Amino acid sequence: MPRRALVENRPWLLAAMTAALAFYFLRENSIVGLRPIGGTWLILLKGSAVGCLALYALRRCHATDARIMAVVLALAALGDMAIELWFEAGGALFFASHLAALSLYLRNFRPHPVPSQKALAVTLLIATPLACWQISGSAQVGLYSLALGGMAATAWMSRFPRYRVGMGAVMFVFSDLLIFTRAGLLQTSVIPDLLIWPLYFAGQFLIATGVIQTLRRDHQA
Repeated sequence: MPRRALVENRPWLLAAMTAALAFYFLRENSIVGLRPIGGTWLILLKGSAVGCLALYALRRCHATDARIMAVVLALAALGDMAIELWFEAGGALFFASHLAALSLYLRNFRPHPVPSQKALAVTLLIATPLACWQISGSAQVGLYSLALGGMAATAWMSRFPRYRVGMGAVMFVFSDLLIFTRAGLLQTSVIPDLLIWPLYFAGQFLIATGVIQTLRRDHQA
């Protein structure tokens, strides 16, 4: 991100990063010695991280696609909070967020993708739901991961920067895969607790900034 853009966007982007770091280190399962917080305050802190990214999207660009991006992020922020109270409700909100993101990426499909881009997109589309279903053994998770894989595949095939938006979507996929391993392969491991939130938030951050900067460049051209 150019220095000028970072300075201009500092309030919302820094607020998002601050909330994300605070949530990570103030959880009850944090590995640091800070006193954890819980309940409503922790839920609100968690939701505010991606919520601030949604506000960033609204404030930085007024194009229709930027508003869709804001909806994607707002639904994810609601999902972040809801999942702490009711896992299925949080999953439903993320499902809606993925569908909104999929529609955004299809509106911005890359005109001439190379074969390697197509191959990775197909891999994400097929392998993501298969891996999620195999790990979880749940039909509901399999259905959810169809939207997750579609989101990641279309993000990679969109005209937005692949090594920001595309990689952010892939990080989101890995974050969700780690969530599903909590009930099986890595049930007693600390790896999911260490990596799920950093992968998820970093992915959302890359997606939000990559999409909005591209749209702003279009608007200014």
